[in-house]
Amino acid sequence: MPVRKIVCIDEDKCDGCGVCVPSCAEGAIQVIDGKARLVSDIYCDGLGACLGECPRDAITIEEREAPEFDEIAAMKHVARTQPKPPVHACPSARLMSFGHPVSPAPEEHKSPAAPEASALGHWPVQLTLVPPHAPFLKNADILLTADCVPFAYPNFHRDFLKDKALLIACPKLDDYEAHLHKLSQIFAQAQPDSVTVLRMEVPCCGGLTQLVRQAAQMAGVMMPVSEVTIGIRGQVLAAT
Repeated sequence: MPVRKIVCIDEDKCDGCGVCVPSCAEGAIQVIDGKARLVSDIYCDGLGACLGECPRDAITIEEREAPEFDEIAAMKHVARTQPKPPVHACPSARLMSFGHPVSPAPEEHKSPAAPEASALGHWPVQLTLVPPHAPFLKNADILLTADCVPFAYPNFHRDFLKDKALLIACPKLDDYEAHLHKLSQIFAQAQPDSVTVLRMEVPCCGGLTQLVRQAAQMAGVMMPVSEVTIGIRGQVLAAT
C-alpha cells in the first residue's frame, strides 16, 4: 500500500461542531457519534482544504499508508449522500389576471347575508412580487395601497379597488429603496394612466406618495397622481 498524505483528525480535540464538513468537497469527513471522522481513506485527496476550518485545530495532514484517492468513488459518494435541495413551488408570485373583476351584486338583488364580491382583478398584489412587465399593469389605473388600509376601511373593494391594478406596500417596514427601484421600472414599462395612493393617516404612510413621485421622476413619466388618506377608525379624512 502506498504512503501518501491524508487527513488526520484528533478526536480528543474534536467537539463534533461539524464546521469542517462542508469544506470537504469529496464528502470524506462526516460527524459520526459526535466526532468528525474520515469516512473512508479513498475519499480523501490529502490536499487539506479542510485545514484551518476547525476552530479547535483538530485537523492535520499526516503521511501514512493508505489506498490511493479514488475521485470517481468520491463523487459517487457525494451524489449518494448529499441532500437534495427542496423544491419550492409557492404560487405567491405566479401572475394571474381574472379578466373583468367580479362586480358586487346590485343592491336590489342582494340578500342581507350575501357577502360582497371581490373586485380584485389580478394576482399577485405585493409590490415586491409584481414584475414590471405584468400585463395587468399596462396603461392601468394603479392603486398603491398601504398594507393597513383594507383592514381599516370596510368598503375597500367597493369604493377603491374596482377596475384598478392593485399594488400594496408599507413605507415604514418594507425596503424603501427596493420599492423605489421596482416602482420606477413599473412606471417606465407599464406607462400607467394614473396612480392613486391610498394611505393611512399616520405620518410614516406619507412615504408612499413620496415613493410614487420619486419613482415617476426616475422613470421620466408623467401621470395624474392622487392621494386618499384613511383614518385609523376607517373614515376618509382627505382626498387630493
